[in-house]
Amino acid sequence: MQARLGIAPIAWSNDDLPQLGGDTPLSVCLAESRQAGFSGVETGGKFPLTSGELLPQLAEYQLQLVSGWYSGTLLDNDIASEIQKVTPQLQLFKECGAACLVYGETAGTIQNQQHIPLSRRRRLSDEEIALYGARLTEFARYCEDFGVPLAFHHHMGTAIEDERDIDLLMAATGPEVGLLFDSGHLVFAGVDPLSILKKHGRRINHVHTKDIRADVRASLDWDRDSFLDAVLKGVYTVPGDGCINFDALIAELATIGYQGWFVVEAEQDPALAPPLEYAIIGFNSLKKSLNAAGYQLRNGENA
Repeated sequence: MQARLGIAPIAWSNDDLPQLGGDTPLSVCLAESRQAGFSGVETGGKFPLTSGELLPQLAEYQLQLVSGWYSGTLLDNDIASEIQKVTPQLQLFKECGAACLVYGETAGTIQNQQHIPLSRRRRLSDEEIALYGARLTEFARYCEDFGVPLAFHHHMGTAIEDERDIDLLMAATGPEVGLLFDSGHLVFAGVDPLSILKKHGRRINHVHTKDIRADVRASLDWDRDSFLDAVLKGVYTVPGDGCINFDALIAELATIGYQGWFVVEAEQDPALAPPLEYAIIGFNSLKKSLNAAGYQLRNGENA
C-alpha cells in the first residue's frame, strides 16, 4: 500500500478571507510545504494558470501538482457552458500531471458569504439531487475522457454537505463521479466519517485530512455564525491537533484499498497558527497514522 502526502496553500493564504495571509508570497508557501516534508501541493488563487509558468516553480521546490479546487456551477448551469468553463483548468492539470480535479458545487453556496449563517445553506430535494446527479455524471465523463478524473468535494455551506446529501448523490451518479473524502467537513456537518468510508469507500479517489477543534464547533450558533466566521474562530486545524481519530480513518482507507494522495487542507489564521509549524504537525501525525495502517510513503516525502 502506497500513499503520498500533499498540502493545500490555504494555510498560508486564504482566497475567501484575504486578511488571512493575503500578502504571503507563493514562494513562501511552496518552500515551507517542501520544508515540512510534503511532496505535492494543491492550487490556490496565487498559482500561475499556465503549465509553462507553474511547472518550473514547482520543480524549484521539488513539488508535484496534486490537484486543485474548481468552482462548479452545474447545479444551475448547462453542461456545455460548464465544459467550456472547466476546460482551461483541465488542460493545466493534465499538463502538470494532477491526479484529479476537485469539484465543489458553488451554485448558491454560502461558504464564501460571511453575512449568511450556516443554517441557511442551499438544500435540495431528492428529485433535484437525482437530476443534478445525471448532469454531474455526464460532466465527470468529460473530465475522465480528458485525462483528469473528477473528485466531488462535499463541503460546508454548499448544497451537498451532510450524509443524506452524499448518499443521494452517490446513488444518483455513475462511477465516473469520484468522491473526495474530507474528514473535517464531515465532522463539522455532524457526520461520522467512518460511515461514509464504509458506504462509499470504493468511490473515493482523493482524500483531504483536516481536523476539527470540537470546542470551537460546539460554541457555534448555526443561526448566526457563517462558515467563514467558524474558520476565523479556529474550527479547523491540522491532523494531530483536533478531535478526529485519523488512525481509525486511515486504517479503514487501507482496508478499502485506497492508494493516492492524502492532503492536509486546514484553513486557519496564519498569525495564530504559523503555517510551517502546523504543516509539520500535520505531516508527522499523518505519517504516523499511515505507517500504522501499513502504508509506505512514495519517494519524495521527507523522513
